[in-house]
Amino acid sequence: AARTPAGAKADPPGPPGAIDLGAQSGRWAAFQERHRLSCEEAARLLLDAYEYRGLVKHTGGCHCGAVRFEVWASADLHVFNCNCSICTKKQNRHFIVPASRFKLLKGADNLTTYTFNTHRAQHTFCKTCGVQSFYTPRSNPDGYGIAPHCLDDGTVQTIITEDINGKEWEKAVREHKTIRDMSKP
Repeated sequence: AARTPAGAKADPPGPPGAIDLGAQSGRWAAFQERHRLSCEEAARLLLDAYEYRGLVKHTGGCHCGAVRFEVWASADLHVFNCNCSICTKKQNRHFIVPASRFKLLKGADNLTTYTFNTHRAQHTFCKTCGVQSFYTPRSNPDGYGIAPHCLDDGTVQTIITEDINGKEWEKAVREHKTIRDMSKP
């Protein structure tokens, strides 16, 4: 029989990767049962609550429902109103989040992308209804620009809008104090 070396802890009984919750096992089981959650769903809920403290889980999508997403952001949104050529044509207003706070729930196969000029911004939109509910902004290629008007009702408390001079994009981004850091966790 295998023995555990002195001073080392034995692996908990159960499947590989199982965690011994000790005295918290009963609370954990009751929590899962009370909220009708699988072990993975309960763990995700608790991890999200811890990792995204002070943030709200917003859900949203395109008009036809083919594209759905969730995003963790403040209930008080800081939205950019850009006057560059494409944002003006689309009336694109957006707030920026780190990629780690965005999750595409469905519709990856229903998205198409438009790029122009530097091709850094990835303007994604639904192939069916044409709505751009999110995109990858040139200013934050490691994050997402989310259209607040594509969020489901009930989670946004306030919206503060800031005009940004996208017609002079390089100058505007260079002079803006925080825009490039908005996609950083």
